[in-house]
Amino acid sequence: MSEYIRYFLSWITWPGLFTICMLITIYGFVHAQPVLYFNIAYAFLIVALLLLEWWMPHEREWRKPDGQTFASIAHTLSSKGTVQLILLYGGVIGLAEYIKPMAEPVSYGIWPRDWPVWLQVCLAVVAAEFGLYWAHRLGHMVPLFWRFHAVHHSVTKLWIVNTGRFHVLDSLFKIVLGMAVLLVMGAPLEIVQWLSVVTAFIGMLTHCNVEMRFGPLNYIFNTPAVHRWHHSRIKHENQNNYGENLVIWDLIFRTYLKPRDRRPPTNVGIEEFMPPKFTQQLMWPFLKESARKKIQAQHQ
Repeated sequence: MSEYIRYFLSWITWPGLFTICMLITIYGFVHAQPVLYFNIAYAFLIVALLLLEWWMPHEREWRKPDGQTFASIAHTLSSKGTVQLILLYGGVIGLAEYIKPMAEPVSYGIWPRDWPVWLQVCLAVVAAEFGLYWAHRLGHMVPLFWRFHAVHHSVTKLWIVNTGRFHVLDSLFKIVLGMAVLLVMGAPLEIVQWLSVVTAFIGMLTHCNVEMRFGPLNYIFNTPAVHRWHHSRIKHENQNNYGENLVIWDLIFRTYLKPRDRRPPTNVGIEEFMPPKFTQQLMWPFLKESARKKIQAQHQ
């Protein structure tokens, strides 16, 4: 019986959890308490995924410790925390209330402010995705940017704890490009807040180690089934699926990869060396080759 339950849950978990979290946050916006209810939804999502990762994991090997839990949490706090304070991104929407009077008078741009909010949010997710896509793709194509982005790809397993494992400058670069699209178009602050909410929930779901099935959702959203291929060690596999929330730009620019004849790779990570300590990882992109070799020799 438990196998039938797991199979059923594998189909409803992703859309179900995302919908529940969005409904909780909508309730918060309607009742003028967006911060409180976003945090409630986010905490609910974390607990639910942790339980599901244990009960119905996508890869049982990924449940074993990798020695990077502290580093991943530290990166999450440093990158998301800093970006939140600067750009109100990464799931925090509270500070935006203090600058709301400054944001409302915006009258420039082509943003359709007379559209229903839900339709404006959909437009924002698609529009910002263009900047997020190219920021991510450049992080793989440009060696200088890869020095920072490699921190995220250096993990050897995927689970919710390394969802926010990004070097702070890597996060900032991505958010600047994503937000720039909305700013140029003249999107109101509330819509920027909603983009942050959507990205926070989808990001957590994308990296979780839960066995799920998605069907046609794989051709709309950046699901775990799509994103796991991006973490492959094989170059012609990991240089695909750059989408943050959606895969629309991967489909348009032909970087979409979702083989039907095999499961995503379990051997994820990078071939190059990455030091295990958070502080070393934070400084790693700035170090000269001689300093890098010295640190690498200490761990051999």
